[in-house]
Amino acid sequence: MMQQGVRNVVRRFSRLAAAAETAAAAAPRMPASDHVPLPYDGPSAAEIARKRAEFLSPSLFHFYSKPLNIVEGKMQYLYDEQGRRYLDAFAGIATVCCGHSHPEILDAITAQARRLQHSTVLYLNHAIADFAEALASKLPGDLKARAALAHYGCCIVFFTNSGTEANELAILMARLYTGSHDIISLRNSYHGNAAGTMGATAQKNWKFNVVQSGVHHAVNPDPYRGAFGADADKYVRDVQEIVEFGTTGHVAGFISEAIQGVGGIVELSPGYLPLAYETVRKAGGLCIADEVQAGFARVGSHFWGFETHGVVPDIVTMAKGIGNGIPLGAVVTTPEIARVLTRRCYFNTFGGNPLCTAGGLAVLRVLHKERLQENAFVVGSYLKDRLRGLQEKHDIIGDVRGTGFMLGVELVTDRQLKTPARDEICRAMEHMKDMGVLVGKGGFYGNVFRITPPLCFTKEDADFFVEVMDIALSKL
Repeated sequence: MMQQGVRNVVRRFSRLAAAAETAAAAAPRMPASDHVPLPYDGPSAAEIARKRAEFLSPSLFHFYSKPLNIVEGKMQYLYDEQGRRYLDAFAGIATVCCGHSHPEILDAITAQARRLQHSTVLYLNHAIADFAEALASKLPGDLKARAALAHYGCCIVFFTNSGTEANELAILMARLYTGSHDIISLRNSYHGNAAGTMGATAQKNWKFNVVQSGVHHAVNPDPYRGAFGADADKYVRDVQEIVEFGTTGHVAGFISEAIQGVGGIVELSPGYLPLAYETVRKAGGLCIADEVQAGFARVGSHFWGFETHGVVPDIVTMAKGIGNGIPLGAVVTTPEIARVLTRRCYFNTFGGNPLCTAGGLAVLRVLHKERLQENAFVVGSYLKDRLRGLQEKHDIIGDVRGTGFMLGVELVTDRQLKTPARDEICRAMEHMKDMGVLVGKGGFYGNVFRITPPLCFTKEDADFFVEVMDIALSKL
């Protein structure tokens, strides 16, 4: 009897071992890496979670039923407290453009920190001037030409600490320059969480019940879910009607992302932005391009997202990729528009400090040296094609969209009704994490995979990512 029990136990463990071996064999193999993470001797995930719940904002949330404790990063990979490696397809919300802990960027930051970490823009320092010059050179020729025609030289750069700050400043400048108060933004957009930018943001998920005056939200030119499909003319007619029926006929400006990031990687209908810019400028307004997520080579085909639409804005805002993880943002505009801030005192204590601007300049150098824009275009196009292949296989994929390394995969339970697959995407993310892939999600309904990896992502990484997503969706 005892021997029979032992044999049963052995058989049971044998079956478990065989099942584990089968699962391991079925799981895709992550591309090799020669990086060895440092030993971690810090607090556990459970201890960090306890402190976070006790001392940090209750508004903070996290991915996954059991939140990850990420302790190290190297290029396109992240490591948890156990030393397990993950392929990062989110990049800190489209922020780490050159790769985690890129050695050249770290060298620039540490060298500057050893010499001078912070002083004030009331003194001279070459770091801020060098970076401003390099950044201005990346703006399109038409914007620089507009500055030259006004007999002012090149573009003017204002440094901030975040995308929210950059967009707040851009809206302020547009209102001061035009003498108008009304701003037009798009529904489903996200531009920040301060007073002015919360008004421009057009999703209830991100808006509090505080005064948000002078902002009008135009119908979103969303080819997938939009009221008029991809008909740009009909969407622009709504902008014209806002000007005619919602304002004095004069507006301060129009702010838009080239691809809506938080909104779920939504591409604007082809031809929309040129028509919208024309309408707004006829009403005396300025056109603001929010490049916080799409900028800095992420779209691949161009350095800036707005360039994919063939437009030249009056003001460009940026953050995230500008610093590869450093708290850094910027506003770039013409000298004529920039002069409005001389009417009073404008000052930003940390904006443009030597540490951040040295890091920002290193980011530009790495992007050029390692041809990361080209990589975003080539590998991003390859990845999008492979994701479209998954769409043919899995009915739950309603749409694949985006460009370069700013891609979205929208999950729906019914392709005709486009019913958001909210629960399913959470389960798929858990499966993908268990197989070693980290990816974001977003969109108004929270049902869109946000695929925004570091720009050093390789074709091998793309293959691994798609294979993992394929298995995860098959498990739903």
